[in-house]
Amino acid sequence: MENRERISRWLAKQHVVSWCVATEDDMWCANAFYCFDADNMVLWLLSDTGTRHGRLTGEAARVAGTISGQPKNVALIRGIQFKGEIRLLNGPESDAARSRYCHRFPVARAMSAPVWEIRLDELKFTDNTLGFGKKFYWLREPSGSKQA
Repeated sequence: MENRERISRWLAKQHVVSWCVATEDDMWCANAFYCFDADNMVLWLLSDTGTRHGRLTGEAARVAGTISGQPKNVALIRGIQFKGEIRLLNGPESDAARSRYCHRFPVARAMSAPVWEIRLDELKFTDNTLGFGKKFYWLREPSGSKQA
């Protein structure tokens, strides 16, 4: 199984992302439920623009974060570390992402928060279930290049 497929399968089974954004003057982290789009290697989440992380992000920002389970046994640890870009979605792409998000999390239909997209550009997946410290990497190809 290639790394992208292995990583995508695991990401699709999870639901909480932790991410951080920063400016020259400040930085902040946040957590949210997410919906994963494996075709585009992006996460969609809902969050108000008035939050500290929303204000720091603005329309778009570089982002880093993690997705992990909470096992008590070190041999069962699995998790993602990533970097990419987070941006506020608008118009039809926002509507399409919200529809998929609300399908996964029906309670979100009652929320008016805007949709954000985290474009995953670099991933490291640690999967100790396959041996302590087993790692898989994925890197987004530059625009115009064929994806591996």
